[in-house]
Amino acid sequence: MKADSHNQVHANTDTTPFDWQTQPEAATLIAQFVDDACARCRPAARLRRRLLEAAGTRLVDCLDHLLLRADIPTDRLQSAGFVSRTDTAENIWDHPGGMFPAIRLTNGQPGLAVKVDSVTDFCVAYRVSESVDVEGAPLASLRRAKLASENGASLWIIERHGSRDFEARDLPAQQALALLRHQDALRRRPRDFENRQAGFGHAMRLIGAAKQDLGVDRTCDLFFAAEREVWQSRNRAGRIQKARQDTLGIGWANHDHHTFRSSRAHFATLIAALEALGFVCRERFYAGADALWGAQVLEQPQCGILVFADVDLSADEVVDDFAHAGLEPADTLGTIGLWCALHGESFLQAGLHHLECQFDFDAVRSQLAEEGIETMAPFTDFPHLKQAFTKGQMWPVAGDRLEAARSAGHITDFQADEFTAHSALGSHLEILERNDGYKGFNQTGISDIIRKTDLRLPR
Repeated sequence: MKADSHNQVHANTDTTPFDWQTQPEAATLIAQFVDDACARCRPAARLRRRLLEAAGTRLVDCLDHLLLRADIPTDRLQSAGFVSRTDTAENIWDHPGGMFPAIRLTNGQPGLAVKVDSVTDFCVAYRVSESVDVEGAPLASLRRAKLASENGASLWIIERHGSRDFEARDLPAQQALALLRHQDALRRRPRDFENRQAGFGHAMRLIGAAKQDLGVDRTCDLFFAAEREVWQSRNRAGRIQKARQDTLGIGWANHDHHTFRSSRAHFATLIAALEALGFVCRERFYAGADALWGAQVLEQPQCGILVFADVDLSADEVVDDFAHAGLEPADTLGTIGLWCALHGESFLQAGLHHLECQFDFDAVRSQLAEEGIETMAPFTDFPHLKQAFTKGQMWPVAGDRLEAARSAGHITDFQADEFTAHSALGSHLEILERNDGYKGFNQTGISDIIRKTDLRLPR
């Protein structure tokens, strides 16, 4: 989908539109490989069916990589846009223009490798714990296991923690103990600070200590596992869907992106914290003068984590590098600013605004409805991209925050009374379906849903 003159997506360094395109040739190639593996390997076919029927999740959205014979003509891969990776001795092909599993050429058996949060959890879910040999000790940055092999096709599961490698390397005992210590510190980190800058400073010290012992990528993996845990504790739809996916042993393997909301005053600090975790700035969003918000998209390439960082923004600020230049506090608050005023910074006490995961769009909405989870009207409905929020989770608002917002004129007396009586919109699970490897987002649709979730609107 091309950006238009009113809804621009910009690269971080200039104002050139960042234009993701669909990749139908690559999508067809991947689908052929997956269908062939499932036709030959019945356990792979059964897993594909179970993922869809029990969690509304597609196998293709949970694939880490495909194993193909080394003698496959590579001109097919090149024609579809795949590029040979240069940072490894292995013959690995990635697609820089689309969202696809990697392709690993091998002299061994072809097959599929499904990404999971935990190899052990997957084995327990399918009661294959004793019959499967797991490569990599507990806490290794990569663990994998071959689940099945039939008719020349194999099914693997793979657990990654900040690694794009394909060789399992066990952690030394001292480093494993350090990992557990830092994991505990990040899960328990204080989030309520009277001075928000002090809160960021404390988090940065925890991140720095973990990086010193574990490196940036493993630290990032630990940090975001903790962030998902906090979000899930405050979002019923997330808890229900996570339980459904845990039954299948995959955890949040299908996550697409994590959304932080930030006040203008602390936006540059948020970006600095994410960059300390190994993120690089990708495109930046501005959805037009009427929207009054923007976002910086960031990607952590080793961890495969994508972040949307949202902030109130004016039209004249998008031409600058607002992610790093800093933004002065505004007299009036937009949707993002008011959410932060009432709930706090996403990086601190509020937690993520939403986690977005990849699904079969219609299947998961129907299944969640049976669990009592309502879905809002889709804000994107293209063949290559579908998006919708679950009905928002309401959060109580602290009295001092309400009074500060009321005194500053950001909310009316009536709105303050409504928030006191009925709480305020807090978080969502976002349902997304991508087709043809489309890697971008719908700027107009996102702007529309931002307006519809403004806390000041009647519920």
